[in-house]
Formats: sequence, C-alpha cells, structure tokens
Amino acid sequence: MTSSQPAGWTAAELAQAAARGQLDLHYQPLVDLRDHRIAGAEALMRWRHPRLGLLPPGQFLPLAESFGLMPEIGAWVLGEACRQMHKWQGPAWQPFRLAINVSASQVGPTFDDEVKRVLADMALPAELLEIELTESVAFGNPALFASFDALRAIGVRFAADDFGTGYSCLQHLKCCPITTLKIDQSFVARLPDDARDQTIVRAVIQLAHGLGMDVIFRRRL
Repeated sequence: MTSSQPAGWTAAELAQAAARGQLDLHYQPLVDLRDHRIAGAEALMRWRHPRLGLLPPGQFLPLAESFGLMPEIGAWVLGEACRQMHKWQGPAWQPFRLAINVSASQVGPTFDDEVKRVLADMALPAELLEIELTESVAFGNPALFASFDALRAIGVRFAADDFGTGYSCLQHLKCCPITTLKIDQSFVARLPDDARDQTIVRAVIQLAHGLGMDVIFRRRL
C-alpha cells in the first residue's frame, strides 16, 4: 500500500465497484420553501464496500479523482440517475428536476454529446436534469462554456455548487449558463446568529433572483 493509498480499500476495488453492483445513489429531496413541495432531488453516491460497509462520498471520491477513476464513475452516476428518473415516470408522477454532481475530469470536448445521448436513451426531457458543478469547474475554464451552452440550449440546467468559496465573479455569471446558485454551507450554518452571513446570503439571493436564477442551501438536520 502506498502513502496515498487509503486504508481498507484499493483503487482496483473502487474501479470495479460499479460493475459489481456496489455503488448506490441516494436521493436527497430539494424542498421549495415557498410552498414546501418537493421541487427536485440531488443524487448522492454511496459505496457499499463488502468489508467496510456503506461509505459516504467524502471517503472515496477525492481519491477516486486522484486515481483517474472519476470519468468512469461519473458516467455511471449520469446513466443510473437518468435510469431512475425514467422509472419514476408514470401517470401520477409530478415532474421535478434531478441534480447530479459532475467533476472536473468528466467535463471535456464530448461532454455535451454524452449527456445528450443518455437523455435520448432514457427518453427524458432535458429540463429535468440539473448538472452541479463546483465553481472551479463552472467558471475556471471558459473553453468549456461552449459545451455548457450546447446543453443549456436544449434545456439542461446548471448549478454552481458551494457558491461563494472559490471562483465567484460577476462576469462569470454573465458568461456561464448557470441557472441555480447553491450557497455554501459556511454561510448558512450560523445564519440565525451572524449578521454578516445574513447580509451575504440576502445579497446572493437578490442577485440570483435578479438574474432569473434559483437559490439552494443545504440545511443540516
């Protein structure tokens, strides 16, 4: 085991986890605070390791990125999430958007074609899919904007995750087709008691709504 190798599992195990049926997606609801209805869900990955049990993404995704495994894992997440959305559809189904997280290593010249293919295979309307990008991915490489624009043109939504902690720039909000800002938890955790956080969050909400964007924050229960 190398110094970069995590204790308890190997890169080879993670590389084979999807094929062995060990990866799961759990769906966290997104609730509209205006009417308390479920407006969407976020797909969150878990690894059911045969020896270590259920592992949260923080215990394996950062190292999966360093091992070069994220393109394959990310493709599995996209396909599995869209398959699940397809299964949910029925006569009584109320459509809502499904958000998936996308890493830097997944986004390349053919990214938009891959997303379009999966949507077509599952016969899903593009507007039901929301792609969550960290600020470094969403705003850090203008060369990717064309790929994002191509997906936005067919209805796919984009969320800037952990907004306010990285590459935030008003110019980027004009150039990148972001439809949702996810306020970083650090601004929300002490919101009832911190006047500065209240001011920042209020300003971000006003900015987002002025640009026609939604705002999401994660509440700890």
